[in-house]
Amino acid sequence: MSRADALGERLAIPATLNQLKTFESVARHGSFTRAAEELSVTQPTVSSQVKQLSQAIALPLFEQIGKQLYLTEAGRELLGTCRDIFESLDHFEMRVAELKGRTRGKLRLAAVTTTKYFIPRLLGKFCDRYPEVDVSLQVINHQQITRRMLENQDDLYVLSQPPAQMDLCLEPFMDNPLVVVCRHDRPLATEKNVSLKRLAREPFIMREQGSGTRKAVEELFVKSEIKPNVRMELGSNEAIKQAIAGGLGISVLSQNALVGDISELAIVDARDFPIQRRWYAVHLRGKQLSSVARSFLQHLLANGSMAQNGVEYKDRAKITSL
Repeated sequence: MSRADALGERLAIPATLNQLKTFESVARHGSFTRAAEELSVTQPTVSSQVKQLSQAIALPLFEQIGKQLYLTEAGRELLGTCRDIFESLDHFEMRVAELKGRTRGKLRLAAVTTTKYFIPRLLGKFCDRYPEVDVSLQVINHQQITRRMLENQDDLYVLSQPPAQMDLCLEPFMDNPLVVVCRHDRPLATEKNVSLKRLAREPFIMREQGSGTRKAVEELFVKSEIKPNVRMELGSNEAIKQAIAGGLGISVLSQNALVGDISELAIVDARDFPIQRRWYAVHLRGKQLSSVARSFLQHLLANGSMAQNGVEYKDRAKITSL
C-alpha cells in the first residue's frame, strides 16, 4: 500500500487538492503569511484550509513554539505524501503533453552558488527551445543542496562535489578548475610555480563552511600538512573577488567565477593548481526522471562544454573575460 493510499484510509473526510497544496506551502515556508502570499489568498483562508485538513486527519499538523512553526509527526508524514501526489500529477501532465507531441511541465532544479555564472545561460537556451516548461531554480550552498537531496525536493541538482554518503547518479557535463587568485599588482601575480608553503604565508580568504570549494582547498592543505593563514571567511564569490581587489588577501575560486569586470585580479601560477574538478548533474539513484528533467539533462550534456566560462591571461597578470 502506498503512502497516499494509507493516508486516504485514515482520513475521516476527503482532503481536497487545494487543502494539500495550501498545507505544503505552509510547511515549505514555515509561515502562514508567506504561504498566503505565494498562493495569492488571505492568511485566514490559509489557516482555514489547514484547520479543515487537520480535522480530517484528526491530528494536529503543526505546533508553534514561540514564533517558530514546526511540523508534527503527522505533518511530516503528510508533507511526504503531498510531494508524492504532486510529483505524480506533474508526471501525468507531462505525459499528456508528450501524447500531444509537446514538451511541457515543471522542472525543479537546485544548484550551488557558483553555477550562477553559467546555469542561467543554459536554462535560457533550454527555455527558448521548450517555452511551455515552468522552471524553478534554487541557488544555494552545498549543505543546503544535501538537505534538499535527502528530502528528494528537486528533479536535478548541479554541483561539483556530490556527497559521497548518498546513492546518486552523476552525469559530468563541464570542467570546473579551481585556481588561486590574487590582486594583479601583488608579487604573487608574476611568480612562477608557487608552492603551497608560499601560499600559506599569504592572508587567505575562505568561503563559508559548507562550501564545496572550501572543502577541496582544505583537503589539499591537510594532505600536504600545511596550515593556511586564514584571515576571513566570506559567503560569496563576488564578496571574495572584491576583497582580493581591495588587497585583503588571496583565495581559491572556480575559474567559472572569473567573469565580468575583474581586471584587478590575477591567476597565480601555483604548483598544485588548478584543482581539477567537474560540474555534475545529479539525481537520486532510482528516481524516475520526468520527460522534462530528462530533456534538460540531455541539454546539459550536449551544451555544457559550450557554456564553459574561460579566462584569458596577459602574462598571467590580469584576467579578462572572453
